Amino acid sequence: MNQLAPALLGTCMLAAGLAEAEVKNGVPPLKPVPSPAQLAWHDMEMYAFIHFTINTFTGKEWGYGDEKPELFNPSDFNADEIVKTLADAGFKGVVLTCKHHDGFCLWPTKTTRHSVAASPWKQGKGDVVKEISRACKKYGVRFGIYLSPWDRNASSYGTPEYIKMYRQQLKELATGYGPVFLAWFDGANGGDGYYGGTREKRSIDRSTYYDWKKTWGELKKRQPGAVIFSDVGPGARWVGNESGYAGYPCWATYTPVPLQAGTEPAPGTVRYQLGTEGTVDGKYWIPAEVDVSIRPGWFWHEHENSRVRTPENLLKLYFDSVGRGANLNLNVPPDRRGRIHEEDK
Repeated sequence: MNQLAPALLGTCMLAAGLAEAEVKNGVPPLKPVPSPAQLAWHDMEMYAFIHFTINTFTGKEWGYGDEKPELFNPSDFNADEIVKTLADAGFKGVVLTCKHHDGFCLWPTKTTRHSVAASPWKQGKGDVVKEISRACKKYGVRFGIYLSPWDRNASSYGTPEYIKMYRQQLKELATGYGPVFLAWFDGANGGDGYYGGTREKRSIDRSTYYDWKKTWGELKKRQPGAVIFSDVGPGARWVGNESGYAGYPCWATYTPVPLQAGTEPAPGTVRYQLGTEGTVDGKYWIPAEVDVSIRPGWFWHEHENSRVRTPENLLKLYFDSVGRGANLNLNVPPDRRGRIHEEDK
């Protein structure tokens, strides 16, 4: 077993302990150091992504936003089977795609009708988020959320009204489903979409539109223990690729560099490739997450059933991520039944 990851964790704990001792003695602490939430995150090593939404039924990776909610109708959805399979495989947490770029919500949100409430699944009374979060509690794994900042269905996208809607969705997820260990945000923001029927391209200023400090602040008020993941952290950073490896070395310290000088670093507006190795003398403690799928795509597609990663390849992913001081977030997407496909087990 590669010993680098446990060694890194020990170093993190030592740094945090020294910082605490320095504070007690009136000496300014050595910075940056990990927070308690980051230490708990480091200790997990591996958790699983669940990409499951209306794209599972259309065969797309990125839905356009005009997909009919009626398409979402898993024939045998079983949250217990999904989470137990992942827990038995050694994953310490599960991150669910509560909303992808197409805007379809896996819970009966009050913000839009584009959700499971308008689907035939369980006569519109179902709630995937609730069932997955309950199964996580049952099987002793931590629950995380992914809420796409981009929404190709929302007519208000690109206006201030959408930010209100987005924060309300975050509030619903942060208050109705128990503790959240990770809130996951990506930088795919703005572009062409359905947008309530306009079918147009909408551009935003990614560095300012979401006012991320305020948006994340609203989330942290309700989930203070959640680690926030994005291109810029602030809790954990994207490693800069989806190929399944961290750099060697991979520093836990990091200074995000914006694409345009004079702008604020934000998801989708930074030199993300720098996240592969981090910053040796970085300003912030923002360790890396390696996110990669067990299949070529992020959502389940029948034609990819023969292209699932082998056990040998998965072991290599572990060594190239956790073995280099990062955490591994492996995507295992449920099929149209709402179960982990036999080829993925």
